[in-house]
Amino acid sequence: MNVFGVDIGGSGIKGAPVDLERGDLTQERHKVLTPHPSTPDAVAEGVAAVVENFGWSGPVGITFPGVVTGGVTRTAANVDKGWVDVDASKLLGDRLGGLPVTVLNDADAAGVAEMTFGAGRGRKGTVILLTFGTGIGSAVFIDGRLVPNTELGHLELHGHDAEKHASTKVKEDEGLSWHHWTRRVQKYLAHVEMLFSPELFIIGGGVSRKADKFLPLIEGIRAEIVPAELKNNAGIVGAAMAAAGR
Repeated sequence: MNVFGVDIGGSGIKGAPVDLERGDLTQERHKVLTPHPSTPDAVAEGVAAVVENFGWSGPVGITFPGVVTGGVTRTAANVDKGWVDVDASKLLGDRLGGLPVTVLNDADAAGVAEMTFGAGRGRKGTVILLTFGTGIGSAVFIDGRLVPNTELGHLELHGHDAEKHASTKVKEDEGLSWHHWTRRVQKYLAHVEMLFSPELFIIGGGVSRKADKFLPLIEGIRAEIVPAELKNNAGIVGAAMAAAGR
């Protein structure tokens, strides 16, 4: 069974059809830049460009970088504030010509995909996936069950949102070395571990492709730490799973 997944990020909107038996893309993903300003209408155009690139006409799952309840976007940390309290399912469904649309938090989507097909498969206890990118997203699982919309990237660290201190964007903007950035990530992981005592951290987002550059540098964390196996495609896979009701 194939379903389409779209992952809306702070820098790019990417998507592809997904084989839900294998948890993998059936074609190479298509990506467009996230518009600036990233208003609802402008982002909807980007989503449509990705979906229409494949001539898709079935259900579509779409991730959003913020809290999503009942298809309504409640927060907008890394996109235009015009997204707050928007019925995203209706907006995006209308722009896609009435296709069935399911909208969910981006890290939750990535987490569900990793727990089903990737690094969290078969793991019990508390598992936390963290996506490092424009911000820091989180997905918390207890014995395989998702606690939705946790948004742990907004925990306070050194007087600021953690994602303003330790995201991949901050690493790039401040020109941090892998060693310097990893110290920040380590402090953030220690804070999350103190609060939740997980058995496993899964590190996702685009930086997961370079896990060998920083994971070996992390010290003092009791939980096991592994890179996401689906890498930066996890959000697309999880979005498609949500659209299929999985």
